[in-house]
Amino acid sequence: MDTTVPPALRAVRMRLHAQHQAVVLMRRDSPVCQAEGLASRPQVLVMAGGRELPAQLYQVEGDDRLAPDQIALSEDAWQALGLREGDCVQVRHPPLLASLAGVRRRIHGQRLGLDDMNAIVGDVAKGRYTDVHLAAFLTATSTLPLDEQETIDLTRAMVNAGERLRWDAPVVVDKHCVGGLPGNRTTPIVVAVAAANDLVMPKTSSRAITSPAGTADTMETLAPVDLDLPTLRRVVEQEGGCLAWGGAMHLSPADDVFVRIERELDIDTEGQLIASVLSKKIAAGATHVLIDIPVGPTAKVRSPELAHFLACRLAATAAHFDIALRCIFTDGSQPVGRGIGPALEARDVLAVLRGEADAPPDLRLRAAEVAGAVLEMGGAAPAGGGLPLALRTLDEGRAWDKFRRICEAQGGLREPPRACCVRPLPAPRAGRVVRIDNRRLARLAKLAGAPESPAAGIDLRVRLGDHVAEGEPLLFLHAQTQSTLDYALAYAQDAGDLLQLAPPDTPS
Repeated sequence: MDTTVPPALRAVRMRLHAQHQAVVLMRRDSPVCQAEGLASRPQVLVMAGGRELPAQLYQVEGDDRLAPDQIALSEDAWQALGLREGDCVQVRHPPLLASLAGVRRRIHGQRLGLDDMNAIVGDVAKGRYTDVHLAAFLTATSTLPLDEQETIDLTRAMVNAGERLRWDAPVVVDKHCVGGLPGNRTTPIVVAVAAANDLVMPKTSSRAITSPAGTADTMETLAPVDLDLPTLRRVVEQEGGCLAWGGAMHLSPADDVFVRIERELDIDTEGQLIASVLSKKIAAGATHVLIDIPVGPTAKVRSPELAHFLACRLAATAAHFDIALRCIFTDGSQPVGRGIGPALEARDVLAVLRGEADAPPDLRLRAAEVAGAVLEMGGAAPAGGGLPLALRTLDEGRAWDKFRRICEAQGGLREPPRACCVRPLPAPRAGRVVRIDNRRLARLAKLAGAPESPAAGIDLRVRLGDHVAEGEPLLFLHAQTQSTLDYALAYAQDAGDLLQLAPPDTPS
């Protein structure tokens, strides 16, 4: 191994947000570029203060804004290295990745074992894989789908790459929704109901990658979610549950990396999905897991046949890790609740928990059904008694009281923000709502600014089967700036693409 210390460079904060990628910028005549023989756009290893970070290098010439002895870093690189302006860093070629041999074998159709998966996932978790490497691995495991043993090995490798929580309780419950359904924010309600009935539910959730909101984004409008492990343990020991961002605790750290590339490639294979879901549940210390699989024409799972196939594979893999797993199939034909976007979804959650008269009834019932299944799995209710108990817990205010206490333990309950600009999208004609496109609505909410602007998104005012008059609001767009609102409205002008209306007299 080369132990030569390369020349030091002065760090400059570029304030470039590069979509989760660590990027550095150097001059072509930099002494480090010349001494190290760095070509344009290689991956380099950046070192500072005992930390190391693989990063993508771009070079410039004839630009006096960057001195030869300076290096500019993107926000992800800057924060990962914990730098301050003017700090010294070193740059050199990254080490060779032996794990890429496994990726190449998989490209040629060979199956991988646990050692291969451990090596690949370990390098991914350490940030050593470029997007090209990641895309090659994910494409290879999509073209020739992971078999059962590979799925088990990938799941185990993803757990091995991060921290693993363990709890002093015989039963630890968790839940997950496979996604594809805007506004399906049942998790805060389910955690509150479960914890109010003395179950242990340390819920770690993801931020949005390509959706208008992740559970962690929604919860962050209500309470702090960036909990470290000691804080998470204190909250769970005190209240029986928590609602935290999993990324802050290094649980299955390769998962978000894989998911980001999968979304860019628009691939979502069963093996990768199973490893993604179960690795996070195992890492969080769950013993009993409830999986919600929405089924619908514009949901992630399109048919009952695909849903049952996925459920069987999830159960088979979970059994290898001594996880009791149950799947429920729910309606994925339309969004849940009214809000799509962090703050708007949070308001729906609060309305259900507080028992407000105008709380979305579909969100209340769906959350109660999921919570009821969790209560039955965890032994807090007999078979068939979970839903009635969940509804009583909501009606009696015990879930709201528990939710407030969890939020206070995490750092304090707050009201979600409100958008500066709100405008309705009127119905172009009278009719009956016969189809709602989940994917287009999610895109519209993102164009309005969600989740980067927490208050942005959609307040949906109609559901399947509703009759609307011409000019009646189908939804309200929420944005933080007028220009963003105008841009989203331009996309939404053809309302038939988002919500299909049939003539009022058309038979159902």
